[in-house]
Amino acid sequence: MEQHMLANIKLLGQKAAQAIDVDLMAKHGFAIEQLMELAGLSVAESIAAEYARGRVLLCIGPGNNGGDGLVAARHLALYGYRVALFYPKQPQKDLYRGLLRQCHAFQIPVVQDLATAIGDSDVIVDALFGFSFAGLPRAPFDRVLEALCGTDKPIVSVDVPSGWDVEAGDREGTGLRPDMLISLTAPKKCAAGFKGRFHYLGGRFVPPEMAASLGLPDYPGTSSCIRLH
Repeated sequence: MEQHMLANIKLLGQKAAQAIDVDLMAKHGFAIEQLMELAGLSVAESIAAEYARGRVLLCIGPGNNGGDGLVAARHLALYGYRVALFYPKQPQKDLYRGLLRQCHAFQIPVVQDLATAIGDSDVIVDALFGFSFAGLPRAPFDRVLEALCGTDKPIVSVDVPSGWDVEAGDREGTGLRPDMLISLTAPKKCAAGFKGRFHYLGGRFVPPEMAASLGLPDYPGTSSCIRLH
């Protein structure tokens, strides 16, 4: 996999990341469903680039980060992984309900016992909170993060490691230590504090002018992700 220097890319704060999403939709005509599908595909492709086809547990949050995780789950199942979801708070919006129905169509189970599911997994995907999250996680996600912090299984965080400050990172030094971080659209400022083995950039949908302003790399071949170093 071709690699690109993180130092060459503009790291985004929370407001800048939100503004880019607004521009992608309001200025460039993307729908949230499109962005979520492309982001989730790049998450699945990044995971497939580094982890053998085994058992993947995706911990799904109630917002767009969780939606990315639901899309990734479907693609991972198509790639031949054995996939399960832990989805403790399921929103009733049509978007998320539709994504969950798609997972059901691919016989992806929703598990209830998190501890057992973690023990039965080879890789765990943290798709709980994205760059819009602020404050302290509330129940039941505080307990989910506690369980993830206590496992020695490799964790893949989608866009931002859950529980980290989007800009300052893991200020207390007690949060998640993901093995892989998959930054979406462009890395957030907290990515500077990532110390895991694999950092990928996903989301091959940014228009050329915007990509140039952010210092984004050219993706290799037909890939929707690229490894950063």
